[in-house]
Amino acid sequence: MNLKELKIKARAYALKNALAYKGKAQQGAVISALFNEGLKKEEVKKYSKDIAKIVNEINNLSLEEQEEEFGNLKISVSERKVRKGLEELPHAKKGKVIMRFAPSASGPFHVGHALTLCLSFLYVKKYGGKLYVRIEDTNPKNIYEPSYKMIEEEAKWLTDSIAEVMVQSYRMEIYYKYAKKLIKKNSAYVCTCSGDEFRKYVMEKKNCPCRKLSIKENLERWKKMLNKKGYKEGEAVLRFKSEMKHKNPAMRDFPLARINLTKHPLQGKKYKVWPLMNLAVAVDDIEQKMTHIIRGKDHRDNAERQKMIFKSLGKKPPWIGFIGRIHFKNFELSTTKMREAIEKKKFKGWDDTRLPTIASLKKQGYKPKAFQKFAGQIGLSEADKIIEKEEFFKLLNAFNRTENKNIFKY
Repeated sequence: MNLKELKIKARAYALKNALAYKGKAQQGAVISALFNEGLKKEEVKKYSKDIAKIVNEINNLSLEEQEEEFGNLKISVSERKVRKGLEELPHAKKGKVIMRFAPSASGPFHVGHALTLCLSFLYVKKYGGKLYVRIEDTNPKNIYEPSYKMIEEEAKWLTDSIAEVMVQSYRMEIYYKYAKKLIKKNSAYVCTCSGDEFRKYVMEKKNCPCRKLSIKENLERWKKMLNKKGYKEGEAVLRFKSEMKHKNPAMRDFPLARINLTKHPLQGKKYKVWPLMNLAVAVDDIEQKMTHIIRGKDHRDNAERQKMIFKSLGKKPPWIGFIGRIHFKNFELSTTKMREAIEKKKFKGWDDTRLPTIASLKKQGYKPKAFQKFAGQIGLSEADKIIEKEEFFKLLNAFNRTENKNIFKY
């Protein structure tokens, strides 16, 4: 796409976006639209200033001026073809697709959880296979105990009871086994550097002294981490031996497990060392033979870390599809904040009709098919989306009314 063509398209899309949002266009929405016109990701930096200038010009026009100009330019805006059914998953085999959705135990499902889970559900229905809902609860400090039951019930409800629900904290010995495997493969080591010391090594792209320890010494340190009378909280962490000169600082010898002495609601004080997300997720994906994973694009770094763990263990990683974030305007989707508001009596409970929780929407009469159809409509797209509260309920209501019609082929 040349600059002249880009400016015309960008102006048309900026006008369209502005008219949809009370006269104010968003640069991100314009760029996402231009991807459908052939703009390449590597060209964004080259054209970003031009696009920003156009968006600013449009936002300084009155609504009447925007409407008049858009009338002249809307022919430049492509109308997207309506997708029929779900996009195909790469390398998917009938009856052998295994997928998962992994919510934390910090609270029950809200609409964001529901749409991501339902998209994986639709694919498992389409191809045949297994769907796991894996409750991540290996951080004892961030657990809301009633969420276990709520997540299980809501996951079954949203997926026509095909989801198999599992809890990570019941799998601790499996994580320990894999941690030991990684140490024996010289792919992990126990680091006793302070947080500040290690951050300095990361920024300087230097190995910390612990990295050169032998496998035998690391196994001894690992035993000391596990021992009740061994290392104390904050004194040692298990790290993956990646590359301290990696171009992305987040990839440099990232942590796998640490000591956390907080009492766990299910396991009490039974365990002292808790796996961090990247170790627990990689282990479970290997053990459950995951074939395809759909996750938010904000998890790209985590996906890369998990690929490293797979490679170290001689395993082939699953296919990963990234989806953009859905920004729900006028919605509070933080379960932690909702929980605090409920505790302060601002809401009657998780099923308060003012909350965007599945408990609330189920109580209001919405059916699982409505969420499934909404998820299918969004599909596998990396473009971020902004959805107003009114627009969301307009669509959800439409899907709920037609819940007996199979819009998307399973």
